[in-house]
Amino acid sequence: MEITEVRIKLMEDNNERLQAFCSVTFSDAFVVRDLKIIEGTKGSFVAMPSRKLTDRCHQCGTKNHLRARYCNQCGQHLNEDRAARDNTGRAKLHADIAHPINSGCREVIQGAVLRAFQEERERSKQPGYVCTYDDFDEDFDDGFGQLVGELNKPPRQAEGYRTHTAHGSRNATHANAQEGVPCRNEPQHADRSGFGDGIL
Repeated sequence: MEITEVRIKLMEDNNERLQAFCSVTFSDAFVVRDLKIIEGTKGSFVAMPSRKLTDRCHQCGTKNHLRARYCNQCGQHLNEDRAARDNTGRAKLHADIAHPINSGCREVIQGAVLRAFQEERERSKQPGYVCTYDDFDEDFDDGFGQLVGELNKPPRQAEGYRTHTAHGSRNATHANAQEGVPCRNEPQHADRSGFGDGIL
């Protein structure tokens, strides 16, 4: 696998440690998004996409992130020092969603991302600069919106069947009836022999 594209979204506030978000494409086939470029004491480094770790309230069982002081559901006070700690004594508050499993892979990814970060910084100084990471977001959102639209469409009407009308609509008309002719309000299975007449 090789890195075929890196897209960078620079942060506007230069005083923050978070310098940029980025996405990395592998072999024009697989994308990992939401990597972060962070300014550390020894220079910039790349943090992998992660999620907050949670645990459950011992009273109601609701999930809360490990920094929560009170349960989001029942308000129970939570132990503030309940997170597991690593070898250096730092609390483990996040878990990586995607990450390299050896130092060689990490160096390749970090090197490519930091090079792209520096190039993006230079491009951002040019007039008419457009962030490609934002363009990618818009394309993704449009595609997602189309997918949601397809899922929300009503099922196609089968040939020979009429559309269903709302229950309790006294003046509803069947889709295949003449326009303006109301539906009968009696049940479709009513006995035509006269038994049960007047029960409606």
